[in-house]
Amino acid sequence: MLGRRAFLAGAALALAQGKALAATSAPLPKAEQVGDGLWVVRGADEPIAWGNGGAIANSVILDAPAGAVLIDPGPSRLYGQALGRLAQRLCSKKVGMVLITHLHPDHAMGACAFDPAIVHALPQTRKDIGEQGSDFADALYRILAGAMQGTTVLTPQGDLAAGPLDAMGRGLQLYALNGHSAGDLVVLDEQTQALITGDLVFHNRAPATPHARIDQWQDSLSKLEAIPHRLLIPGHGPLDTGGEALAQTRDWLGWVQDSLQRAVDSGLDMVEAGALPIPDRFAPLRQARYEWQRSVAHFYAGLETQALPIL
Repeated sequence: MLGRRAFLAGAALALAQGKALAATSAPLPKAEQVGDGLWVVRGADEPIAWGNGGAIANSVILDAPAGAVLIDPGPSRLYGQALGRLAQRLCSKKVGMVLITHLHPDHAMGACAFDPAIVHALPQTRKDIGEQGSDFADALYRILAGAMQGTTVLTPQGDLAAGPLDAMGRGLQLYALNGHSAGDLVVLDEQTQALITGDLVFHNRAPATPHARIDQWQDSLSKLEAIPHRLLIPGHGPLDTGGEALAQTRDWLGWVQDSLQRAVDSGLDMVEAGALPIPDRFAPLRQARYEWQRSVAHFYAGLETQALPIL
């Protein structure tokens, strides 16, 4: 039985952590139940900034017989701890398993709030975080300051593979894909038929492309379209039940790829390319101009190099 002194110490620690998170302007996570034992914690549809504490990615909490399962623990130790407390309140169990969908810090850096033995990812994600995690941490510390208090790089176990997974007694089906990054984990929850896609799918938010291979990404979207599911939880943006998110993501990526090539072929410089008009059909997508200009920065030099003659 938990003693009074230990209880009070734990309560004081939780209160202090909550105050620390609030003091940095980072939002406390709030969950929406979208299925039986399934909750989504929505991220802000914004770039990473001090005001949102970097909490821009969606996280998922699953209630399993032997413990809560958390998918994508957010950007920082404080936020990961807050997700852990939220999961325990919802499921009446501690988090017993953490899954990371890919390397990007808004999804992965909060893993350091948990025992490394329970944090899992694809082998490629383990490799990517091991190689790039320190750079991500440096960048987030510069942007988020106090919201990153105590955050360190935790390299997950790279022990996941495509196929069935018994996640604390809850049946999941895992898919190992790529395109948004070199290793993109997708999870199908068998109990609710919810497809949890990480950043392979964005909904009403323009896709980010810092490590993208667009042709591979489009191939992965085709594979996702072939997976029967009842609802889709994207990496960013609201829940989707009608297939709109997959179509939106595919359409945006196709437009980006075609527009970049046309801009290079027309001899535009990067500033001119970044100022090109965005089609009206993308009006529902938040951060469209921001992500288009980021894509120009990510791809333009390479495309110009390909277009230049070899002397």
